[in-house]
Amino acid sequence: MPRDPLIGLVGKPSAGKSSTLNSLTDATSKETFRMVLLILISHPDGALETKTGRGPVCFTTIDPQRAIGYLQIDCACARHGLQDRCKPNHGSCVDGRRSVPIELLDVAGLVPGAHQGKGLGNKFLDDLRHADALIHVVDASGTTDAEGKNTRGYDPSVDIAWLRSEIVAWIRGNLMDKWGSIRRRHVAAKHTAVETLQAQFSGYGSTAKVVARTLDKLALKEGLEHWDDATIKRVVEAFTDEKFPTVIALNKIDHPDSDKNIAKIAKMQDPNKIVLCSAISEIFLRKMAKQGYIRYTEGSEFVDTREDLVADGDPEGGGLKELDEKNKTRIENLKDMVLYRFGSTGVNQVLSKAAEVLGLVPVYPVRNTTTFGSGASESKFVFRDCVLVKKNTTVGEVARKVMGDAPVAYIEGVGAMRVSEDVVVTVGKNDILSFKVGRGDALSSISHFRAFMHAGWFQNGPEGYKCNAKSRISAVVKEMTSFDTYRLPPGMPRFDNKAPLLRKPQRAGEESMFEGYQIVN
Repeated sequence: MPRDPLIGLVGKPSAGKSSTLNSLTDATSKETFRMVLLILISHPDGALETKTGRGPVCFTTIDPQRAIGYLQIDCACARHGLQDRCKPNHGSCVDGRRSVPIELLDVAGLVPGAHQGKGLGNKFLDDLRHADALIHVVDASGTTDAEGKNTRGYDPSVDIAWLRSEIVAWIRGNLMDKWGSIRRRHVAAKHTAVETLQAQFSGYGSTAKVVARTLDKLALKEGLEHWDDATIKRVVEAFTDEKFPTVIALNKIDHPDSDKNIAKIAKMQDPNKIVLCSAISEIFLRKMAKQGYIRYTEGSEFVDTREDLVADGDPEGGGLKELDEKNKTRIENLKDMVLYRFGSTGVNQVLSKAAEVLGLVPVYPVRNTTTFGSGASESKFVFRDCVLVKKNTTVGEVARKVMGDAPVAYIEGVGAMRVSEDVVVTVGKNDILSFKVGRGDALSSISHFRAFMHAGWFQNGPEGYKCNAKSRISAVVKEMTSFDTYRLPPGMPRFDNKAPLLRKPQRAGEESMFEGYQIVN
């Protein structure tokens, strides 16, 4: 079953990974939580930093931190003029701009020599293999060296080069350790290169499609059994780029030393994979907005203080609190150093760029492809759910992701038109789907029902077995209950020694399409 995408944040210690993770989410990692509580002070030149009295390494991540970030996308509700009725079950949607949850991973800091076990290298690389794409957080200020220690004048372009080389060396080392036996087995079994390499790369979360795309790009003429060391290195490098597409997040752009380093890196790297950001600035602005001192539109350059709103003609200043001179100076410095120069703190763009390189496509499972509703008669809301899938995902793969093992009879697109399972979903095409479950098969198997019971998908109560509202099988139950009642096959669990029935709820005011379906006597 296809799993949800996972984006990993990587980089050396103290590059700002945990700060970036916190700025992308509503949660805080252990280290960042402490950091946010520290006093933000202003350099004479306007840059922001934390007041610790110690080196930044004291906040280095040891254990991987997982959190939910929110990817900003254009919602399907805007296409159909239904912005006022769009109310997601998860995330939010404001005027057609939707925040979709996506899982993030902040792994332990990487240092040169990690593939040889230096620092937390082995742990880092093992955590890394689960990610589908990477955000390489780079300290653009050059104020931390390769190991994350305080310095000045360090060249951050070096970090970009050695991080990739460490990942390549790790994968290549694992492959070369057993290359002799791999080659002999390949010849004896008469496998294709894709089959042989997938057997080795599956541990990195790879698929046969990823391996095939890797080899297609290289267009190698010689067979795998004839590859030399140079060819193997090329294959591993191409696989690394294919399996771990990477966005370079140049962090700490609020620092005055960042400009020259950014200019150098922009000449060396693909500009389409570079994002400029200041995670600590985003954290500071959100904190001030939450405390009622400013009005801040996330992802933009717009910050209003009470003084600004009064000057614009609002005598109440929007109900904002008055800033003291110290914080007023911080806000003005941040506007000049970050917002007015770059248009935003860049944090939202980091996640959007990662989704872009990964080719994520939002898909909207609905009950009715004409009204786009959830199916509950009392509900007026549309596009309640949204799932993110990788590019080239088929309709059938989306069905398995959403419905699990539930048997799907057919699939409908917009306008109740049937859609083939082999069709690829893309933005704006085949991305609004309704999965119709086969009534005759959904609960006809006793083993299926017992499995559902074991998974907690039905809850035994005084009135019978009630469907768990949060489970995937609830969609199956909804489809089944197109009839007023449904008699279960012989051998199913009984209640008071009578044949149980599955019926629709009779009470009014039901809000959820998944609630109230019971097996009753």
